[in-house]
Amino acid sequence: MSERFTSDFFAGNREKLRQLFTGTAPIVVTANGLLQRGGDSTYPFEQDASFWYLTGIDDPDIVLVMDKAREYLIVPHREETRVAFDGAVDENHASRVSGVQTIYDEKEGWRQLSGRLKRARHVATLAPAPAYVEAHGLYANPARASLVQKMKDVNGALELLDLNQHLARLRSVKQAPELAAIQEAIDITIATLKDVTKPAKLAKYAYEYELEADIFQGFRKRGAAGHSFEPIVASGARACTLHNVANNGRLSADELVVLDVGAAVDHYAADITRTVSLSSPGKRQQAVFDAVLEVQAFAFELMKPGAHVRENEEKIEHFMGEKLRELGLIKTIGHDEVRHFYPHATSHFLGLNVHDIGDYGRPLEPGMVLTVEPGIYIHDEAIGVRIEDDVLITKHGAKILSGRLPRHP
Repeated sequence: MSERFTSDFFAGNREKLRQLFTGTAPIVVTANGLLQRGGDSTYPFEQDASFWYLTGIDDPDIVLVMDKAREYLIVPHREETRVAFDGAVDENHASRVSGVQTIYDEKEGWRQLSGRLKRARHVATLAPAPAYVEAHGLYANPARASLVQKMKDVNGALELLDLNQHLARLRSVKQAPELAAIQEAIDITIATLKDVTKPAKLAKYAYEYELEADIFQGFRKRGAAGHSFEPIVASGARACTLHNVANNGRLSADELVVLDVGAAVDHYAADITRTVSLSSPGKRQQAVFDAVLEVQAFAFELMKPGAHVRENEEKIEHFMGEKLRELGLIKTIGHDEVRHFYPHATSHFLGLNVHDIGDYGRPLEPGMVLTVEPGIYIHDEAIGVRIEDDVLITKHGAKILSGRLPRHP
């Protein structure tokens, strides 16, 4: 982590949460836990973004307790064997980064917290997602659910107060260090994409994974931690599957290639998409590309303070319908007709997560960072086009943070 994120940043975030929450119940938030990959090996650790936002700590299983003016960390016990392989938690570093002065081991920390919970009616925490999130086909990290169960074991009558909306409100408006990290991630992504899409380089790639490999190398050598999400390098018909992350198809000069990638810097994400041709786009491909570009330009104009993302989406859907009709893909502009060729939203919040938390019911305000990513996907013609840029909402409208990257195919 760079020096732009100091303990003052994390302490300030905790104070803002106290002010927004206003209640007297203790606030208890957990880090993520490690997830099994196979046998005794784990997947690379990814910290709970809200826990990091409040502490800056990258270790698993630590618990943050904020009880009025008092705050402390509970560090879990590690077996000697694990310490030998993974190392011990550096408590001095955790305190220095977070600004939390008091750190307890697991036994003493839970003795302190249990005494408080037994006297409490409510506890504020981040409500866990369902164990299995069916809409996305994934299992949630069990750390939050485990924390809730442990607190309920102490006091079965405890009522939980969910802090997710409070954190969404805080995290959706970016502070100066966050904007600097996002811009650096964007700049690294731009420089890398400019490099790999030079005509002489594009002509040498035979498979999607070769492009993916050079993108990863470009991110790392320019100072990024790596990808902020699984990269998408999808050509031809494969580009019509929105999150096609296999990246193993053979490239063909007569197909368009969607590159949906983003570097990660200090936990913050970039998310940029360009659609490129390995030779010269055909007339039909160019027409689809131009339509997407027009929709994006229209969407940029809607991104301003006071606007609502959902209302913008309705306007963009209708404008996209006009473009699809001009392309001969639909005759009537209706929701189902448009979404057959444009099945995703135009914008999502961007920050600590590539699909960052934010309140889509609130109007846009300065400091928010979102994507603008229209696309058209024609399965029957093996054409998929998506163009995505990252924008900062300012008092004057939208500042395109990734605008230095050309959009032509």
